[in-house]
Amino acid sequence: MKTRFAATAALTLAAVLGLAGCAGTTSGGDMPGMNHESSTSAPASADANDADIMFASMMKEHHAQAIDMSDMLLSKEGVDERVVALAEEIKAAQEPEIQKMDQWLEEWGADTSDMEGMDHGGGMMSEDDMQALEDATGADASRLFLEQMIQHHEGAVEMAQEEVDNGQNSDAVALAETIIEAQTTEIATMKDLLATL
Repeated sequence: MKTRFAATAALTLAAVLGLAGCAGTTSGGDMPGMNHESSTSAPASADANDADIMFASMMKEHHAQAIDMSDMLLSKEGVDERVVALAEEIKAAQEPEIQKMDQWLEEWGADTSDMEGMDHGGGMMSEDDMQALEDATGADASRLFLEQMIQHHEGAVEMAQEEVDNGQNSDAVALAETIIEAQTTEIATMKDLLATL
């Protein structure tokens, strides 16, 4: 589930991407249990490698949680209007990106069923974190949302940088670069907002 600490999630992501990075470099002597033609691999005809598939699979889940967090905040009364505007911007940016990544995974013929239940990268909130945001009100909700979303965005930037470094699909790499730029800017904005609450 999503209850592991962010550090564990980040280590898991690093390990998985490390394995994905070695795909295609191994000759006939694969190590036992290290079949690089696994169900997460794209068909040979697709212009995507395992890093692209991992990025799209994990980032769409990461985005989905950011949208859940934004929806929670937007359902509350007494929230700072600047934080409300930020939550609306996050939703507007990330919903179409999820649709785009879903479309890519389908086009690539990626089977991500074996990723069910795994952590989806650094910065993910635990169930307790999400409950705390659900329970928070007013100024406390504004503050907690910003603190959590800064951590969430920092995890997304790390994931996107892995894609820039290791991805093959030009569209996926371009999206990763967009995420790095947009979310780095939003992190700075959120830190500034947090200082004024």
